[in-house]
Amino acid sequence: MGFADLKSPTGLQVLNDYLEDKSYIKGYVPSQTDVAVFEAVPGPLPADLCHALHWYNHIRSYEKEKASLPGVKKALGKYGPADWSYTDSKDDDDIELSGSDEEESEEAKKKPKKPALVSKSTILRDVKPWDDEADMAKLESVRSIQADGLVWDSSKLVPVGYGIKKLQIQCVVEDDKVGTDMLEEQITAFEDYVQSMDVAAFSKI
Repeated sequence: MGFADLKSPTGLQVLNDYLEDKSYIKGYVPSQTDVAVFEAVPGPLPADLCHALHWYNHIRSYEKEKASLPGVKKALGKYGPADWSYTDSKDDDDIELSGSDEEESEEAKKKPKKPALVSKSTILRDVKPWDDEADMAKLESVRSIQADGLVWDSSKLVPVGYGIKKLQIQCVVEDDKVGTDMLEEQITAFEDYVQSMDVAAFSKI
């Protein structure tokens, strides 16, 4: 069941097809599930596996933080097309497919219930420095902002002219927990490095 051999072309094609309409192996944020599958993939993927390649490069950007990602790594066979319909509504840590309804009900009583659907958004922000002499690495210090429901994603430097570059940084937020105004205030509070901030793109997940 699930992913079997991700070192073979056939196995990688299964992964690519699986990720056609998904950003992550499970759920809406990177987790130990993604780390487990990522570590089973044999290095960079060919360009024709575009969905798997996009996912691979995204998870690779979490190399330094992967140990702190949520969830628990399990056997590779626990993840993939065969078990998706069973695990959509379960927690990352509750993936057993066997057992009676009575046992599952007892287990459900012991576990805290989570909402079936959490409203989330992806936000791409442009963070601009004061001038062309700014230390762009210090703009990345906005990642130190932490909040329940906030996950920082990939970033890049984009030229804006006259030798000045801006930081484009993406994050995923839970709409009920993190307000865009609150986050903007915290980012612009880095006034020694940040001259201004704009929302470049905003989309619901």
